[in-house]
Amino acid sequence: GDFLISASSKKLSGQFIASLEDEKIKIFQNEKEVLSSNEIVFSPDDIETESFLLRDVVIGKNFHWERKENQRFRGTLKFIKEKNLISAVNIIPIEEYLVSVISSEMSANSSLELLKAHAIVSRSWLLAQLEKQQKNKNEKNVSEIKTETEIIRWYDREDHLNYDLCADDHCQRYQGVSKIINDNALNAIEATRGLVLQYDNQICDTRYSKCCGGMTESFESVWENIRHHYLSPVIDYKFELDGVDYDLTNNKIAEQWIKSNPNAYCNTTDQRILSQILVDFDRPTDNFFRWK
Repeated sequence: GDFLISASSKKLSGQFIASLEDEKIKIFQNEKEVLSSNEIVFSPDDIETESFLLRDVVIGKNFHWERKENQRFRGTLKFIKEKNLISAVNIIPIEEYLVSVISSEMSANSSLELLKAHAIVSRSWLLAQLEKQQKNKNEKNVSEIKTETEIIRWYDREDHLNYDLCADDHCQRYQGVSKIINDNALNAIEATRGLVLQYDNQICDTRYSKCCGGMTESFESVWENIRHHYLSPVIDYKFELDGVDYDLTNNKIAEQWIKSNPNAYCNTTDQRILSQILVDFDRPTDNFFRWK
């Protein structure tokens, strides 16, 4: 599509290569340099119809599903320098972003009700992070507890201070418009537009995962030294199982739990269910419930 270049009246379209040379971001077309700057912004003529393709985007960084994909995006494209690399930043409205998130984290073939629930959870998490950023603009994203025998330190979002969110599993998967393979995600976002989860008049920091291993964890044990009552351990099943001790604060009981194979909603090998709710590159993973 046609994109307007920042601080100029120049429009560009077609294939381009971005390169970092002499401390400048340089844009080349047909091996000819067409632009050079510390920061470059490409704004679409029409956000609804124009899109851009990024090649060899790394997804699943440091996970067993790490790979490269070509990904297509709508909205504005911004190139910035970070360390000795160029980072591509996509500027896009929140609801447009969420359509891609719920199609990237889970499959767009999932049921409408699952996608609606996911939309509310993802929107809540996103807005909670944006609120937190505004409150803590000048603070380090680190908190810690020190005792005589140990130091417990939590790190949060220290890797991407030049934009609101990353596009990978560290935040929420955001893999562009290619994963939106039907109208389910669009309908889910529209049906829940603006809806969030709240606790005590605050938007909930709704951390989530595909699989919890049979029991969820408390927020302060994983993310930050803050107690959120709405994120406390719960059993991932319709009732507590007979003969099972759920006190996982006991190391011996926790070890027995980890080595066991209890009934849980997320403990399934039903390929019909998995093919409906998981994106293609997640499905080859055989053991979601107990990683090995």
